[in-house]
Amino acid sequence: MSAHVEVVSSDLRRAKIKVTPGTYLVDVLGEACRKLNLTSDKYELKHKQKLVDLTGPFRTSGLSPGAKLELVQKSKSASVVSIALDLNGQRYTKKLPSDMSLWQVMRQFETAEKGLNITGRGVPVGTNSGQLYHEAPVVNIMGREYSALEDLQKTLSQCGINSGSIVLRVVFKLSERTLFDAMQVISQYLNDVETEQPKPAENGNPSSVPVPEQPKTDVFVDETPKPEAPAPTIAEEPTPSPPPAPSTAAEAMEIDGPSPPTAGPSDPLQPTGVFSAPSSSTPAATRIHEDDSVYEPTIAHAQLRQQQLAQRSQNTRLKSDAELAADAAEEAARLAKITKVEVKVRFPDQTSAVWTVTPDETGAFLYHAIRGVMAHPSQPFKLILPGPKTVIQESDRKLIAGYRLKGREMLHLLWEDAATAAARKEPFLKGSVASKAREVVVPEVPQGGGPEEEEGPSAAGAGPSRQKASRRRVAWTLMLSRRS
Repeated sequence: MSAHVEVVSSDLRRAKIKVTPGTYLVDVLGEACRKLNLTSDKYELKHKQKLVDLTGPFRTSGLSPGAKLELVQKSKSASVVSIALDLNGQRYTKKLPSDMSLWQVMRQFETAEKGLNITGRGVPVGTNSGQLYHEAPVVNIMGREYSALEDLQKTLSQCGINSGSIVLRVVFKLSERTLFDAMQVISQYLNDVETEQPKPAENGNPSSVPVPEQPKTDVFVDETPKPEAPAPTIAEEPTPSPPPAPSTAAEAMEIDGPSPPTAGPSDPLQPTGVFSAPSSSTPAATRIHEDDSVYEPTIAHAQLRQQQLAQRSQNTRLKSDAELAADAAEEAARLAKITKVEVKVRFPDQTSAVWTVTPDETGAFLYHAIRGVMAHPSQPFKLILPGPKTVIQESDRKLIAGYRLKGREMLHLLWEDAATAAARKEPFLKGSVASKAREVVVPEVPQGGGPEEEEGPSAAGAGPSRQKASRRRVAWTLMLSRRS
């Protein structure tokens, strides 16, 4: 008897999958993703807001014929699964990530349990022969067997195991290959599939397998060196993350006019660049006139909005304490690589100055440097980071490691309540510093030939619209920078 189930994706596409009582639900997921042109490794199935167990067949799932299943995106990070390995009546337990292959799982148990041999078992065949033949492991998951090398390279997630606990029953099947030949075949296959995993130093030569004096068909030679065993590593080397996108304030500082790439003064307390206040009280962004059609949403905007809504509808798993600690360590490592940061401070009278700080500089250093250019250095003030309004304290806290400053940063100087009215009205910079100030030059938007006009084959017809979009981004950035 055959039936079908209907799988619905997040974009409301549907796929009908024929099932029998013995069809495994992990195969239903794979067939649905194939029809919808999706990658099955990134999705799970839900029925009535509950995740479906993909390891079992259809007859034990509790689903009725014609059931509607939701295709939801699973977490990008691997979850932890409690594995119980049943081997000849003995059970071993271990918690492993769901992105580990079945072969790696068996190797993990071999490493954890001294004397346990699963992947390199050899038994003598015949009464007078000392030749050992390989016993290949066969992994049974909910009645489904994985025996071929290709099947054993499937991850737990690809087998439908994404969370909870599961029992892996391992039996052995006598192969036609000798132990020596089998180890060479397995080693070659693993080298082709997992070339990024180094071989452990304890790998030996299978030809050195000792021959038992009284061979028996049920005797396992556990001392057999395993040449194919690239030791799986749970924690992979973290991939260096791309640099974070610049904040609005950082972009505003760049447009307002960063300091020229010249060598800074020998005194670190002296600013590397000083900029005068705008000559007009009208923000530069308001003097850029655009047609109203520039601000009309397009089909591309609607599609982008639909994608954002679809992403927000996906279930996301909160990070564990270990993942949060790993993220914090990765962030600390990135900050440790920063050698200098350009900090631009905007003063109350709209003048500004730039200092180059190193990882050793603190908040007290920056306050001391600013007082060196103030006309009234005795007046109290505070420094604010835009966004969450973080206050840079006058303390020994490091600017880069403590406040996570990166690249180019914009700070706003605000007077404290105790500051006098005279100091608020007079120019902020003292005369010797103000005389070195220069005007902020707003860059002109190129009329053509930029990278945006060369992105695709239809760039020739889309040049004016992309030029308007570029000018609009500059206008909004200038407006935001003035308001901040």
